[in-house]
Amino acid sequence: MTDMTENRGGESETPAARRSPLAKRSGGDPGSRGRTTIADGVVEKIAGLAARDVDGVHAMGSGISRTFGAVRDRVPGGAKSVSRGVKAEVGEVQAALDLEIVVEYGVSIADVARDVRENVITAVERMTGLEVVEVNIAVSDVKLPDEEEEEPERRIQ
Repeated sequence: MTDMTENRGGESETPAARRSPLAKRSGGDPGSRGRTTIADGVVEKIAGLAARDVDGVHAMGSGISRTFGAVRDRVPGGAKSVSRGVKAEVGEVQAALDLEIVVEYGVSIADVARDVRENVITAVERMTGLEVVEVNIAVSDVKLPDEEEEEPERRIQ
């Protein structure tokens, strides 16, 4: 026996529908009510962290941006830029990324680029729900074993 009653229009309704008149009006999943936008910077941070996690990636960005970043990192209160070397274009449902990386000497650049691409796509799609349509990777340098880190000289000892 089903607990149904007739409403004024002669239609049957369930007890849940009687308790919640909004259920009829709003309809659909509550998660689909409204719109979510994701800033380019959010996707850039996710991609930057995912790229740095790949073995063989020494740094992100060109030499100049790394030098400026090292200076910025030394300023009190300055935050380390995880999005350095990453540029994202984000639409409503898709994203495209450009990454600039420095690889360690001796690694296969093709393998590192493939691993970076896979890691970035997985992280961005999982965290944002966006479809990543392309990840372009530019290798701007190779870190040699005997090279010193590019850090500006300290003015104060």
